[in-house]
Amino acid sequence: QVQLQESGGGLVQAGGSLRLSCVVPGSIFSLISMAWYRQAPGMQRELVASIDSTSRTTYADSVKGRFTISRDNDKNTVHLQMNSLKPEDTGVYYCNTAYGTYSWGQGTQVTVSS
Repeated sequence: QVQLQESGGGLVQAGGSLRLSCVVPGSIFSLISMAWYRQAPGMQRELVASIDSTSRTTYADSVKGRFTISRDNDKNTVHLQMNSLKPEDTGVYYCNTAYGTYSWGQGTQVTVSS
C-alpha cells in the first residue's frame, strides 16, 4: 500500500504563492505519470495538473499560467508551485497518479484569503 505524503499548504493572501510537495514511495516513481488534485468545500475532487514520465505537463484551464508542476525523480517527489493565488484556489490538495490509482493521502490544506 503506497502512502502518499503531501505537504506545503497553508494560509496565504490573494496574490501570494505556495509550493506543495509530495513524496511517493517506491522504485518505479520515475515511470509513473503523477498529478495534483484539489477538492474545494462541497465540491468534487478535480485534477489540477499532471506530469508524465518525460516531464510533459498538462493543466486545468483555471490554473494555466499560474501553477507549475514538476518532479524530482532522485527524491521521488512531485511539486506544485502555485503563484498568483486566488480565493477560488482554496481547498485540500492531493497528489496521486494521473489515474488516481493509489490510496488517497490526507492532503494538504490551502486557504487563500481575499
